[in-house]
Amino acid sequence: MGAKLSGGGGNKYTVESNADINVTPFVDIMLVLLIIFMVSIPMATVSIKLDMPPAVPPPPGQKPKPPVFVSIQESGELYIGRGEEAPVKTSIDTLAGDLAGRLAVPNPQDEQVFVRADPDVEYASFMEVLNEMQDKGFYKIGLINEDIT
Repeated sequence: MGAKLSGGGGNKYTVESNADINVTPFVDIMLVLLIIFMVSIPMATVSIKLDMPPAVPPPPGQKPKPPVFVSIQESGELYIGRGEEAPVKTSIDTLAGDLAGRLAVPNPQDEQVFVRADPDVEYASFMEVLNEMQDKGFYKIGLINEDIT
């Protein structure tokens, strides 16, 4: 609340109340906050380096190989499949060897492997499979998400 120090009638010792709101300090504070946010927001953004593959189509006449999938069932069973071939049952202990055999390339760790799991698979089981694959050198792992509707 402000005070009116000069103005109409009365003697010099009379001070009248002023009921108008003084918005100048409010505007000053808002401008300072606006400047602070404008300066701090660009620094808060985080950039992530992605290694995207080049967009090069395969040579004509060469059919790309179907990807290899590792499927995790709700019961904990693991299956390895490629394309339309029948999936092969495996275990966590023999997963890396079975993957290398299914990929059938000189350096299987350079190939991409997709992992998909049933919706009711426990997180610990899922992470155990991913950790085992990474421990054995399979770093190109893709996750498959299927719609459950």
